[in-house]
Amino acid sequence: MSIKSSASLWLGKRIRKSLQNENGNAQALQENVLKKLLHEASNTAFGNDHHFKNISSHSEWTHAVPVRDYEELVPYMERAKAGELSVLWPGMPKYFCKTSGTTSGTKFIPLTQASLPNHIGSARNALLNYIGETGQSKFVDGKMIFLQGSPELSRLDSGIPYGRLSGIVANHVPGYLQKNRMPSYATNCIEDWETKINRIVEETCKQDMRLISGIPSWVQMYFELLLEKTGKQTIKEIFPNFELFVFGGVNFAPYKSRFAELIGEEIPTIELYPASEGFLAYQDSQEAEGLRLNINSGIYFEFIKAEEYFTENPKRYALHEVELGVNYALILSNNAGLWAYSIGDTVKFVSLNPYRILVTGRIKHFTSAFGEHVIGEEVDRAMTHALTQLNFSVNEFHVAPQVQPTEGLPYHEWIIEFNGEIPELSALQELLDNKMQEQNVYYKDLIVGSVLQKLKITPVKNGAFNAYMKSEGKLGGQNKIPRLANDRKLADALLQHK
Repeated sequence: MSIKSSASLWLGKRIRKSLQNENGNAQALQENVLKKLLHEASNTAFGNDHHFKNISSHSEWTHAVPVRDYEELVPYMERAKAGELSVLWPGMPKYFCKTSGTTSGTKFIPLTQASLPNHIGSARNALLNYIGETGQSKFVDGKMIFLQGSPELSRLDSGIPYGRLSGIVANHVPGYLQKNRMPSYATNCIEDWETKINRIVEETCKQDMRLISGIPSWVQMYFELLLEKTGKQTIKEIFPNFELFVFGGVNFAPYKSRFAELIGEEIPTIELYPASEGFLAYQDSQEAEGLRLNINSGIYFEFIKAEEYFTENPKRYALHEVELGVNYALILSNNAGLWAYSIGDTVKFVSLNPYRILVTGRIKHFTSAFGEHVIGEEVDRAMTHALTQLNFSVNEFHVAPQVQPTEGLPYHEWIIEFNGEIPELSALQELLDNKMQEQNVYYKDLIVGSVLQKLKITPVKNGAFNAYMKSEGKLGGQNKIPRLANDRKLADALLQHK
């Protein structure tokens, strides 16, 4: 065992002990986080406007600071972007993370000197925790690749640098990892995704790749190009020591069978939950379900029941008040200067000690044209069930309502890009629809009550989803296609590429 591998194993055991010490102390840790945040930001413009010095409890906090999304924070964001000091957090942001949301357009999220350890340390801790749990540390001695955005940063007129989150974080990768990290800096800076991914294939195809990380859809493209270039049948033939896949951003289950086919076997995975607003959670166990919340990393969490989110003055629950199995909108406050900020994601708790979550979807990404409120977790689960039963694979899929069909009742349209042979569609439709009815009683009632007909599938040609993303300038990087929509805008755009 190398020195680096031995050191990683020692650090991994320390991380696991630290996490164990958090168990049972979540309420105290979270209350301390809120207290510290309020103290640190009490003299900022936002802190003065909301009387931070007078807040001493969660109840007082919820009365003083309303929930806001990005648009509602824009006046403060613009002041901070212009270089005004101590608007949302003391001093000036160290960076702004530029992100293109599907609901808010381009957003600029502040990162501060205080918040950077959350982003950088959490990814490190996830890897070290895996080593501490499994004893598997050989990957640290080989090459690692993180498919991500360009590390080159631009500057606002105020002089504050900005860029994609993955690019910002890439500038803070510890030196001991830089030697093994791929691709090269020059390749990482290529903006055009197709050019970049081909260059990455050239640089890595003869390397000892052991850890590969990225959003599954883009890693899948990387794997397929590798096989095409090398003429090999599986990724394991190219990278025999490849032992760990790290991902985030989407549910991996619908991709799992295709990855096993491409790689040649199933390998261990670590799921992360990074966002521009903070590194929120990561998989801390290869055995237990869910992602462990980062409860002691500068983030104060609150939750609103998803079904109440759009009502007037919905109740905000502190972490110790949540229940298992309830779909919540996630609200956070942090040391980057986001306050009672709605990030748009929905989560469900699968453990309360420690607090572990599943990401169930987006609060604004759902299909409910008829009151059924179908969420991302349900369609992912239905597709995963069908993949297992019928033994096929897909590249991508999207679900949208068809409110005005040319004939018959309305229905949910599943736009699917299959990989390889297309299964018998009537059998697939039946499996998917039965699973949806099993999970969602509102959807079932609409089918049984003849308000909706059963879902229908529209296959699109291989590459259709990527063609759409390219047409939108969102090919590669951290960009993702929403699994669900409540209108036809995205669905009709996708069908232009079928």
